[in-house]
Amino acid sequence: MITVIFAAYAVGVVASLYLIGHLSDWYGRRRMILGATLVEALSAFIFVAWPDVPGLILARLIGGAGVGVIVAAATAHLSELRLIARPGSSDTTLVSTVVNTGGLAIGPVISGVLLQFVDSPLTTPYLIFLGLLLLSALAISLVPETVSVAGERPAYRPQRVSLPRESLTTFFGATTGAFASFAMMALFTALGPTLLTLAFHQPSKLLGGLATFALLGSAAAAQVVFHRLPMRPQLQLGFGLMAVGLVFVPVAVLSDALWLFFLGAVVGGTGVGMAFRSSVAAGAALAEPSVRGEVLAALFLGAYAGLVLPVLAIGIALVWLPSQTAVVLFSALELALLAWAARRTLSVRGS
Repeated sequence: MITVIFAAYAVGVVASLYLIGHLSDWYGRRRMILGATLVEALSAFIFVAWPDVPGLILARLIGGAGVGVIVAAATAHLSELRLIARPGSSDTTLVSTVVNTGGLAIGPVISGVLLQFVDSPLTTPYLIFLGLLLLSALAISLVPETVSVAGERPAYRPQRVSLPRESLTTFFGATTGAFASFAMMALFTALGPTLLTLAFHQPSKLLGGLATFALLGSAAAAQVVFHRLPMRPQLQLGFGLMAVGLVFVPVAVLSDALWLFFLGAVVGGTGVGMAFRSSVAAGAALAEPSVRGEVLAALFLGAYAGLVLPVLAIGIALVWLPSQTAVVLFSALELALLAWAARRTLSVRGS
C-alpha cells in the first residue's frame, strides 16, 4: 500500500510534466509557479485534514501535479533571472540545480528530526509545509516575470520537444544523464532508512534522514564546488563517482560496515550532483527562451522517471526479497544503466 501511495505521486508528476509542464512558455513563469505553489498548499492541507489511505493517495496525486509544474517553470525562471542579474553569465543553471538537490537533501533531515522528537510527526511536517508554501506564494507574487505573454496564445497541445533535429540527440543524451542521476537518488530515498534498520540494526529515524542527506547534500555541494569544471569532465567524473558509490553501498550492506555505507552515499552523491547539473545545463543550452520551459519539462520528465520507476520496483521486490538482496540487485541494475547512460551521454558530447 505504501508503494501504491508513492505511485500516486509519480502519476501526478508525470501527468503534470506531460500535460502542463510546458505552459509557462505561454502563460508566464510567475503565474504558473504561483498556481502550482497554491496546489502544493492544498496537498499539504489534505495531508493534515484527511490522514487516511484515500486522503493520502489524493494528497500525493495533487502534490505530484504541483511539483511537475514547479520543477520545469521554476528551473527556467531561475535561469532567466540569473541572466538578468548577471548578464553574460556562463552558468545560468547553477542556482536552479542546487535548489533542486538541496531541497531534496534537507527534507529527509527535517523529517527525521520531526519523527524522532516531535509529537504528531505524521501531521506536523505538513502544517510546517502549509505555512512555508503560503509564504512562498507571497514571495513569488513579488518576483519579476521573465516571459512576454503573447496576446494570442497557441492552441493547447501536450508536451513535446520543439528542438531542431540536429539537437535532439544531444537532448536525449542529457535526459539519459538526468535519469541515471535520479535513479541513484532512488536507491537512498527508497532503501536508506530500511537498510539502516534491517541490515545495520540502526532504527533511528534521524539517522535514516541523515543517510539520504549524505547523498543529496553531497550532490548539492558538488554542484557549487565543481561548477567551473568544463561539461565533459564533469560528466565523466560524475558517472565515475556514481559507479564507485554503487559498489560501496552493497559491499557495506553485506559486510555490516555502516561507515562504508555513508562513504558510498557521499561519493555517489558527489557524482549525482555533477552529472545532474551537467545534464540540465546541456538541455537548457539547447532551448531558445520561447521553448525553454517546454524543453526543461521534457528533461525533468525523464529525470523523475528515474526517481520513480526504481522506487516502485524496489517496493514490489521487497514483498519477496530481503532488503540486502534487493540492494545488491538494484546496485547491479543501476551500474548497468549507468554504463549505458555514460556511453550514450558522453558519445553525444564527445568530441
